[in-house]
Amino acid sequence: MSISVSNWQVGREMTASSESAGDRTFIEELFALHHAEIYAYVLRMVRDADVAADFTQDAFIKAYRAQDSLEDRAKARAWLYQIAHRVVLDEMRRRRIVRFIPWTGESHGAAPSAEHLAMEMRLSGPLARAMARIPERQRAALLMAEVNDLTGLELAQALGISHVAARALLTRARESLRLALADEKRLEKEHESALDATYAEQARGPHAGRRGDDTTGSAR
Repeated sequence: MSISVSNWQVGREMTASSESAGDRTFIEELFALHHAEIYAYVLRMVRDADVAADFTQDAFIKAYRAQDSLEDRAKARAWLYQIAHRVVLDEMRRRRIVRFIPWTGESHGAAPSAEHLAMEMRLSGPLARAMARIPERQRAALLMAEVNDLTGLELAQALGISHVAARALLTRARESLRLALADEKRLEKEHESALDATYAEQARGPHAGRRGDDTTGSAR
C-alpha cells in the first residue's frame, strides 16, 4: 500500500492559519526523501502492509506536529526513525502485534557483520523465527543498524539513548540473534533428521518384512 504526497493525511493537519510555506516544504521534502525507508522499517517490524502504511502515516503526522522540537535539521533522518520507532512500539503493544517479516537489505559498509551476511543469504525461515524471539527493542536496533544503515549516533538518537547505550544494545541484540539463530538451525536440523527417518521407514514399507519371509521360504 503506497501513500503519495498528494493524498497524505498530514495535509489535513496543515491549515493556512497554522503553517508556513517553509514548514510545509520541509516536511514534504522529508516525506519524499525518507518515506520509503521508514515504511520498510515499519513493515519489517509489523509484517502487515496496511498496518505499516497506517503506522508510517502516523509517524509523519507526528513529525509534522513536532517539527519545532527538531533543533538540528541535519539530524532529521534519525529524528524520523525515533518517531517511527515510538509509534511502532506503542501500537504493537496496544494491538499486541508481535510478528516479523524477513528483510532483504544490502550492506553499504566495507565489513558487513555476520548478522548482515546472514540477512543477505536470505535465511528467511530460521532468521525470521530467530528475530521474532529476541526483544522488540533489540530487534528494532538491528533493523535500524543492519538494514537501514543508521550510524551509531543516528541509532542513539532514534532510540532516545546515549551513544554508549546504543552500542551496548546493538551488541546484546547481535548476541541474542546469534544464539536464537543457532537454536533455530539446530531445531531445523533435528526436524529434517526426523523427516529423513520417516521417509526411510516409509520407503521400506510393508513389503520389507514380506521380502524377508520370501527369502526364508526360498531357503527352505
